[in-house]
Order: sequence, then structure tokens, then C-alpha cells
Amino acid sequence: MSDRIGFIGLGRMGRGMASSIRRKQHPLTVHDIAPGPVAALEELGAASAGSAAAVAQASDVVLTMLPGPREVQSSILGADGILANIKPGGLVMDMSTVDPETTDALAAACAARGIGFVDAPVGRLAWHADRGESLFMVGASDADFARVKPLLEAMGSTIHHCGGPGAGTRTKLVNNYLAIILCQLNAEALSLSAAFGLDLEKTLEVLHGTTATNGQLKVNWPNKVLAGDTEPGFAIDLAHKDLSLIVQAANAAKVTLPVAAIAREAFSSARGRGWGQKDFSAMLDAQCELAGIKPPRLKG
Repeated sequence: MSDRIGFIGLGRMGRGMASSIRRKQHPLTVHDIAPGPVAALEELGAASAGSAAAVAQASDVVLTMLPGPREVQSSILGADGILANIKPGGLVMDMSTVDPETTDALAAACAARGIGFVDAPVGRLAWHADRGESLFMVGASDADFARVKPLLEAMGSTIHHCGGPGAGTRTKLVNNYLAIILCQLNAEALSLSAAFGLDLEKTLEVLHGTTATNGQLKVNWPNKVLAGDTEPGFAIDLAHKDLSLIVQAANAAKVTLPVAAIAREAFSSARGRGWGQKDFSAMLDAQCELAGIKPPRLKG
């Protein structure tokens, strides 16, 4: 791949993804408001830039991995942003989780300038990103998908071309709807198990052998909250943001999601009680706090 690559947003997911790109020897310029992740990428041979504009000026393809719509819009559409500074023939790939309206606006703005646009939000967890094993849900034209495919392959092990621009973002909201509300369902189920005085290992063995099982409970939780690790791979604050985007998008489509609305308020309650920067699996501990019971933990 001959394109020069720019990467903006080196948070818990972005840092691992950018590192994977650099390890594949792609020329890379990075920017983040936090100096630590930038320094780590410089150690891998990436160049650093002091702004989104500087990244765009140094790059043919610019990737963004940012917290939400406001940051994405500012970085791409701002007066000192990517679109105002990237060269003709460039391409922007946003991997953030945003609302469909934001993605559609970005795609239209890029098209008006003759710049390619790809939305490629990420599935799986932070530790997958660290290992280059992310899953991508991609919205792009065939030509733009072919152009960014080597980058996606550097960062991930599973790539789904879901359709044209906007299809990736919409697929991600459907995916995150299930992933996030399962945290609330798991929290309620395991807090009830703890209140009943049941053995956690045996309860999980039963649940994993029936149709009650789900990926959060079987894959993520044993490595996070049930092991006593609530440091954020994906924070409750971000899960709340995604649930808000999901409810908003559903309202716009005139689709009622009552469980999503209730789950969002459960996450709102957890945030209000100081859990916002904990991993979203820590909804279990927040739920147990409300019930006045000790959070269950796996032994060993």
C-alpha cells in the first residue's frame, strides 16, 4: 500500500489499532490530545503531528477513532480539520461509534470535495485491538473498500463489508444494542444469584449450557468484572453514549425499543453513582451496590 496513513484518536482502542498498522510497516502520522499514547507510537516509528490539520496535510488516508459525534465532526469538518486540509484524492475512514446522521453528513461532505469516505466501526474488545484481532463493520463503495482493506487487515481479523457509506455505522448500532443491554441483563441475573447464595461457578456452568448464555457473560465477564477487573476496556460512559445513539436512531426510524430505554436509564443510574469510568461489565457491581449485596467473583 503506497498511501501515507494518518491516525487521529489514540484512546484505549485506537492506540492498539494504530500500533498494529505501524507494525505492518505502513507509514503513519498520529495525533491525540494525550501525549503518552503519541510517545508510544513514536517508539514504533510513527511520526507525530500537533493537530488534525497537520495529520491531514501529511497523509493520503486519515483514520479517526474518537469518543463520539462531536469529536468526529470537529476533527473532520472543522475549519482546522481533516477535510479542509487533506489533498485531492484523499480518503477519510471514521471508525468511531456515531449516529447515522453524523455518518451521512460526513459522507456527503467528503463526496462534495471529491474525497473518499468509509465508516468502519469496530467490534470486539480493547484487548482484541491490542492483538490486531478487531472486527470491522464497513460502509464504503467497492473502490474505497478495496483501498482501505490492507489497513483493516492490519488492525483486524474479521472484516464485513456491510454496504455503501453509512451501512457500517447502522450495523454497529444494532450490534452494540445487544452487547450493551446484555450487560444489564447479566448484572440483574448474577446479582439475583448472589442474593440467593448460589455458587457462582456452578451458576455460570448452568447458564453456559442453556439458551440463556450470551457472549458477554461467557467471553468478556470472566476476564473482567468476575475476575475483579473493572478498569475500562469499554467504559460505562461510552456504553451510555452508544445506548443514547441507539435510542435516538430508533426514534428517528419510528421503532420502539423499550428495553433499550430502560437499560439506558440503568446505565444513567450507574454513571450518577460514580461508575462511569469503569468497564461496562461493572454494571454487575453497580447493580449489587443498589441491592446491598457483595458482588460475586470467580475463585482463583
